[in-house]
Amino acid sequence: MKGGGGQQGSALAFLRITIGILFLFFAEYKLVNTHFIRTGMAGYIRGFLAGGSYPFIRPFLQHIILPWATFWGAIVAATELLIGLSLVFGVMVRWASLGGLAMMLLFLFASDYPGPHPAPWQYLGASLSHLPLALCFLTFLIGRADERWAIPIGRR
Repeated sequence: MKGGGGQQGSALAFLRITIGILFLFFAEYKLVNTHFIRTGMAGYIRGFLAGGSYPFIRPFLQHIILPWATFWGAIVAATELLIGLSLVFGVMVRWASLGGLAMMLLFLFASDYPGPHPAPWQYLGASLSHLPLALCFLTFLIGRADERWAIPIGRR
């Protein structure tokens, strides 16, 4: 039996589709009302630079993302839409999961810094807004999340 069979395959497909629906909601609020793209992304980045980002990622946020925040806001919205569609329909799931994992890690490092001298467990606590989704994407990369309840495009 393949890795996607049985109850575990159904559970993995359910998780994949549920995360996909979440990402469609994330994209929807950014694309229907373009406030996030026009000004919201820049506001988030400024807030992260004021104290929420890990020190090693601050130059990237300050010199690459913030000057072109409108462009990057549109990229984030479009990426969330594509990830959501991919996961819901089960098409190119590994590519979408790789993109989703990269996105969650970038968001984690950009916004979940617990401060300069935290106890080790505080790193985990501070990352709870992005780490669970990152782990889901890692699971989709490791497992065969596209073997159940997916459109069979390009399969034999």
